[in-house]
Amino acid sequence: MAFGDNPDNPFRNLNFPRRTPGERRKIGALPLTVIILTAIAVVLVSLSGFYVDYLWFRSVEYSQVWTKLLTTRAALFGIFGLLTSLIIVTNIVIAYKRRPIYVPLTVEADNLERYRAQIEPIKRAAIIGIALAIFYFAGTAGARFWEAWMLYRNATPFGITDPQFGRDVSFFMFTLPFWQSLVGWGISTLILATIAAGIVHYIYGGIRPQVRDDRTTVTARVQISILLGLIVALKAIAYWFDRFALATSDEGIITGLTYTDVNAVLPAKSILAGIAVICSLLFFANIFRRSWVLPAAGTALLGLSSFLVAGVYPALIQQFQVKPTESSKEAPFIQRNIEATRVAYGLDKVEIRDYQATLATSAGQLADDQTTISNIRLMDPNVLSSTFRQLQQIRPYYAFNESLDIDRYKVDGQTRDMVVSVRELNIEGNPNRNWINDHLVYTHGFGFVGAYGNAQDVDGKPVFSSGDIPSKGVLGDYQPRIYFGENNPEYSIIGAPKGGEPVEFDYPDDGSPNGQKLYTYTGKGGVPMGSLFSRLLFAIHYQEQRILLTDLINDESRIIFNRVPRERVAKVAPWMKIDGDPYPAIVDNRIVWMIDGYTTSSGYPYSRVVDISGATTDALNINNNPLTAVPNSTINYIRNSVKATVDAYDGTVTLYAWDEKDPVLQTWMKAFPGTVKPKSEMSDALISHVRYPEDIFRVQRDVLSLYHVKNANAFYGGQDFWRVPRDPSTLGANAGAQPPYYYTLQLPGEKKASFSLTTPFVPRGGRENLTAFAVVNSDPGEDYGKFTVLQLQRSTNIAGPSQVASNFEANPTVALSLSLLRQGGSDVVLGNLLTLPVGGGLLYVQPVYVRATANTAAYPLLQKVLVSFGEKIGFDDTLSGALNQVFGGDSGTAAPSRPSTGGSTDQTPAQEDLAQALASAQRALADAQAALSRGDFAAYGQAQDRLKAAIEAAVAAQNR
Repeated sequence: MAFGDNPDNPFRNLNFPRRTPGERRKIGALPLTVIILTAIAVVLVSLSGFYVDYLWFRSVEYSQVWTKLLTTRAALFGIFGLLTSLIIVTNIVIAYKRRPIYVPLTVEADNLERYRAQIEPIKRAAIIGIALAIFYFAGTAGARFWEAWMLYRNATPFGITDPQFGRDVSFFMFTLPFWQSLVGWGISTLILATIAAGIVHYIYGGIRPQVRDDRTTVTARVQISILLGLIVALKAIAYWFDRFALATSDEGIITGLTYTDVNAVLPAKSILAGIAVICSLLFFANIFRRSWVLPAAGTALLGLSSFLVAGVYPALIQQFQVKPTESSKEAPFIQRNIEATRVAYGLDKVEIRDYQATLATSAGQLADDQTTISNIRLMDPNVLSSTFRQLQQIRPYYAFNESLDIDRYKVDGQTRDMVVSVRELNIEGNPNRNWINDHLVYTHGFGFVGAYGNAQDVDGKPVFSSGDIPSKGVLGDYQPRIYFGENNPEYSIIGAPKGGEPVEFDYPDDGSPNGQKLYTYTGKGGVPMGSLFSRLLFAIHYQEQRILLTDLINDESRIIFNRVPRERVAKVAPWMKIDGDPYPAIVDNRIVWMIDGYTTSSGYPYSRVVDISGATTDALNINNNPLTAVPNSTINYIRNSVKATVDAYDGTVTLYAWDEKDPVLQTWMKAFPGTVKPKSEMSDALISHVRYPEDIFRVQRDVLSLYHVKNANAFYGGQDFWRVPRDPSTLGANAGAQPPYYYTLQLPGEKKASFSLTTPFVPRGGRENLTAFAVVNSDPGEDYGKFTVLQLQRSTNIAGPSQVASNFEANPTVALSLSLLRQGGSDVVLGNLLTLPVGGGLLYVQPVYVRATANTAAYPLLQKVLVSFGEKIGFDDTLSGALNQVFGGDSGTAAPSRPSTGGSTDQTPAQEDLAQALASAQRALADAQAALSRGDFAAYGQAQDRLKAAIEAAVAAQNR
């Protein structure tokens, strides 16, 4: 009995709808609605980011960049996607349409028949699917050619001719990469078309490897022959372009053509190009022949020639002609490399001076170096961040960067080096976190903070030139609010109608009833979002429904996002590499971020190739180098072509052409007209804060360590190569290179002091003695960017930074004092070790900071100064005292002394006790050493007891 006929079945009398065979199940209204809404949501989320990006570009008035990038990428996407898809799919269709009607019966053919039966019902959908997939992936790859295309389309001549081929440098930098990319795309597309056509011919019997005769049909033979002929023809073109690419090859002892390249590889490439042309003609001839013998022979000839002519022959030339007399054979080509590298990295005008540094010291020796000594920077920007936080943070929802910046300002008519930063918003420090506070209330930081680089108060604190809330100091009035900086919420919603109630927290104010000042943004920054559509758009983009629901957003509201200065500049100038250290400056009563932009290339002929991420990494940024994330970071040409600014209040991005003669910059300015302003539009106030950027200097010093050698034979020998010393403060297995330092100094023989960026050099190898000292002028003017290298005599051993640091620690007086300072809940922090060419020799100065370890709110305070000149070491509370110790009691200069609080020079009782205890410990140590040398062990024991008592007294005084 069937289930439906069972009288006990409770569902027996219910009528279920029956489907006829072949009838499709209908989708209900609810599932259909869900599917439609999901599809709409996916589209909206996808498009929201696209449209938000456009609104951002429009808000910063660079919509032409967005449009140019979009149209260029879209055009390349369409062209490459369409051509690639058309070529491959056309060959598939031809192979299918001209398939043989009759296929010989074999076991393999029977197996293929099953595949044909499965393909036949879906062949149209398969073809469409393949076409769309190829179009998408090829188009995506093609869109990445936008840089190569724009450089080729807008190429600007360099006016410098390559010595081997007689072509302008622009050919290698702009033209050659584009054509090589195009040829590479053509070869890969034709290879895919050949594989696709071969598969179709095989499935449908056009290719029959199991048959003795006529293994290919006429159509298969003709089609495959044409495709292979085109591939080999393009390979001939690739061989021809490879000749020029040897000028940027990095496979020899230098970048560029070597003796073997010119005399073996270059002719080999020409020969292979000719053989490839003949081979392609043989494939085309196979259209009219029924045999693959000639094409196969041609291909074998090409492969054999490639092995012998391009592989074995150059190796023989290198082994038996070059290596026995390599230095003389390669000398002309090394000379090319030296000259091209120095030009490509802007080092062709470096001035190298011999500096006969003395080791002797005498009283008054620094009398002629007053300007340099008075500007010695004791405030280390890489140590003082926590000091700034404790003294100027004011509230936990403010923050300073871990590494502060160095700039200079005029105070009372005198230019002073300053350690600077801005008090940015730190939303993580707000104890009352919620969406409204994070995005509508706490929207901006407040204030510019600066401290003199060469001054400290009686306690060792920085002397601030600007600080506090509201801002006070000698730098004048300015707009203090920081809406755009390096530490911001992802987005903030700001603005209100005139007369409306302020919502944004401005700064804490004890005089206000609620202890705070509120503010309403009045700038032009951000994207208007008062309309319902805009609120919906950003609610979708940030996936935050409260943007749509809150009543705190009004018709005048604006949303600010993409707020990091480096990111803003990178978006409006995607063709530029950005320096890793933006710095704030007060310009025309506004805080602006100063950012350096670089034009780079890897196509300058004969110039040494450098990994930009490796060259710009040192002890300062070894764990956080922004340029390590730059793709394709090998370069052999760089210029600091652009100075950019980002207004900290309204986010305005401005690009200025700093190196207007740079052909790469001129090329990009033609590609994006109107985006880069001429240098003449920079105000005097802005130019006064321009400085030579650190990252290009790091790259240049890396190159200069080798390419200060101008003679080819000396370069080949390599005995005079340099390197940047390891940072003494981080010596160890993972120690990074010593970072470059900004400070004001007057070089020997110069008429005036200049704000400079400096670096020492030591010999390449294991030695650590100083061999050279490089300075680049960082003051705007005719000498800006002037490189000067003081090369030390080889006959005198001048201690390098690492050796000086070791000498400091080995000095008994210094070692004892540092040991005492490191006890009793304190820690010693050694500041930047500065190198200064003064007094006819080299002076090293290192500030010594002390920080309590038991207190989480402790911060470093400058307590001592270490000085070294020749064999002498000075160690005192002040720079003047340390210098006088070294130079016979009178250095001849009036170095800045430590001012006291309230104008008095008296020490506190605890400081007096500490000084007396240290003096007692030093006397006891000297007495102990004298007694030991005499063999008087009783006196030695007494001295040790005095030393122990002095140490205990010093620890107690330090704790107080």
